[in-house]
Amino acid sequence: GRPCDEASRVRACGAPAAGREAGILQAPGRERGAQLFSHPPAAAMSQRQNILDEQLSKYVDQQVIVKFQGGREVRGTLRGYDMMANLVLDESVESLRDPDDPYRLTDETRVLGLTVCRGSQVSLIYPADGTEEIANPFLQQEA
Repeated sequence: GRPCDEASRVRACGAPAAGREAGILQAPGRERGAQLFSHPPAAAMSQRQNILDEQLSKYVDQQVIVKFQGGREVRGTLRGYDMMANLVLDESVESLRDPDDPYRLTDETRVLGLTVCRGSQVSLIYPADGTEEIANPFLQQEA
């Protein structure tokens, strides 16, 4: 990234451009104008890529189910992914939720086709084959 000057510091932090007198504090050891945002070390990014490759490469060209933040659930064929867990699903179908109970999925679906899923919204990825829904063992039985 580029070093921050006083004007970009105002845009990034929302603080006035007057500097220290206006309440902009700098981390100890940082020079004035040093970069404010840092990226993870290359080793951490490489390790993350290795974990994704190890786990997701097994499911390329296979049916997977993806759950998103907010509760959406999509089933499709995994065609690709990147280190940010952005996914490309083909022939994807979304399971619709009950309008009266947003935590319950209905049997209704919506065909989406070829879909690019933003990795920051992905909560869970699991293979569609070999999974089945079971009754909740924690719900109390009605007498």
